[in-house]
Amino acid sequence: MTAKTIRLTVSQALVRFMMAQKTVVDGETLPIFAGCWAIFGHGNVAGIGEALHAVKDEFPTYRAHNEQGMAHAAIAFAKASFRRRFMACTTSIGPGALNLVTAAGVAHVNRLPVLFLPGDVFANRLPDPVLQQVEDFGDGTVSASDCFRPVSRYFDRIQRPEQLIPALQRTMQVLTDPVDCGPVTLSLCQDVQAEAYDFPAALFDEKVWTTRRPRPDEDELARAAELIRAARKPVIVSGGGVLYSDATAELLAFAERHGVPVAVTQAGKSSVDERHDLALGAIGVTGTSAANALASDADLVLAVGTRLQDFTTGSWALFRAETLAVIGLNVTPYDAVKHGGVPLVADAKVGLGLLSEALGDWRAAGQADRAKAERARWFEAADEALAATNAELPSDAQVIGAVARARGTQDTIVVCAAGGLPGELEKLWAPTRPGGYHMEYGFSCMGYEIAGGLGAKMAQPDRDVIVMVGDGSYMMLNSELATSVMLGHKITVVLLDNRGYGCINRLQMECGGANFNNLLEDCRYEVFPEIDFVAHARAMGAQAEKVASIAELEEALARTKANARSTVILIDTHPLTVTEAGGHWWDVVVPETSERPEIAPARERYETNRAFQRAIN
Repeated sequence: MTAKTIRLTVSQALVRFMMAQKTVVDGETLPIFAGCWAIFGHGNVAGIGEALHAVKDEFPTYRAHNEQGMAHAAIAFAKASFRRRFMACTTSIGPGALNLVTAAGVAHVNRLPVLFLPGDVFANRLPDPVLQQVEDFGDGTVSASDCFRPVSRYFDRIQRPEQLIPALQRTMQVLTDPVDCGPVTLSLCQDVQAEAYDFPAALFDEKVWTTRRPRPDEDELARAAELIRAARKPVIVSGGGVLYSDATAELLAFAERHGVPVAVTQAGKSSVDERHDLALGAIGVTGTSAANALASDADLVLAVGTRLQDFTTGSWALFRAETLAVIGLNVTPYDAVKHGGVPLVADAKVGLGLLSEALGDWRAAGQADRAKAERARWFEAADEALAATNAELPSDAQVIGAVARARGTQDTIVVCAAGGLPGELEKLWAPTRPGGYHMEYGFSCMGYEIAGGLGAKMAQPDRDVIVMVGDGSYMMLNSELATSVMLGHKITVVLLDNRGYGCINRLQMECGGANFNNLLEDCRYEVFPEIDFVAHARAMGAQAEKVASIAELEEALARTKANARSTVILIDTHPLTVTEAGGHWWDVVVPETSERPEIAPARERYETNRAFQRAIN
């Protein structure tokens, strides 16, 4: 070692570098990496495992039970931290690495930062083929980690120690960049992990990363203001970018000053207090009647920080005004110009403020009054759906109502991901604080829920985290319930058992399909599965109980709030009952021909709705 270099293994250098990266949150300087999740195997235990052990008291390492689960927890941590902090995940080669790939898709689609550190084969190739190595008969450079390429914002394979230096610089640029933000994969050849190199000492200097806030182009700003002034029925669609930009105050100020109602996407929900008179709630396929009523004849949509996925736009059949203009206020040019959008490329916080200044005292005539009236109609329907009844099998909506009444929505974070619950929650859950609604609906990954709840709790330990999950998703990935108990991060899991994949069964029926292979009763079986979810949860160390009614659920939720350990509350629900109010058509293709007579009318409905789709994309 000299004064300007430090001799370290690649693994030691990687860990030391992560520890030197900082950020500022609410005026406090914090490590930007909150730790590393690790499941060790022969591809990482000797290299990264040794390096992490050396700093275990300064840089926490968390052990999980499933690689995908720990990655979901890391992703949820980044989401609940509004992308200001994030985590790393390390695995062995082969199946351990590939278990991360689905989660990488979650992070990539949702533009969330996480650092994946899978082990890889030997760079020197001397022991090939090693245990768990994927061999490509025609390409000697291929390994299992190549599967990360399409779901990583940046991918690199470290085959020499010095390659780590530029790779780390690129890694931090991607993880902290508002445009490029997403998962980074550094695939680490297992022999290289243990190789020593004289790294520049400057590589390990403390560096503080702050939020970059690009300002809009003056011509784009002027054009956007011109279009808004000409609009008679404008609507704002608020996406996740508003939360990540910390622009919630600017969004509300813009809406109030100019009288423009605000609808929210799955990612953008909680960016506005839904008690506000201008808050329309969710928009699109699982939207409220209020949001969709104003959207259907809107002549201008100000899309702020949203990627405008099909659930938001009703598969682009929701907005039916012939003169519709879409302004894409987005930090990412790719998203700003979707469907013929007029781009306003800028940070949401800065862009909303400057756009409001450019509009001056302009105000949309009548839109605020219309929003108030539509809200009143919607909440009447929503209250009816949420109300407790004595039904033998309650609806998802009634369970949501019980959770809201028993735990409140102000300090609670509700976590969910897939199935029918996201649709009901987006309509019916009314968050009042940023981050109170935590939904993974970009990839809609079944199994995210419990691990995601753990990650959200780690990011926001002072908030009450409620995970709502169906039996289908619970069965796919529940192991991090045990991890939450082990780490002392208490979450409450409300487990809704409708005995199968109820949401897809309903979609199957809507498309004219027969009830087939979704609900357990419609599957092939010799012994009908009677799963004891309470016993299962208790076996993983959680407290658990089953309730028989909505009244019992409310009582249990109130009583168990003080529990020190993660708690599972099970309730049987109806697989078919959904909130009829609100919502919009979704483009799921129905077969043109079939021997089954039910398909023909379903196809006819499909063609009728498809006629409203906008062709510009």
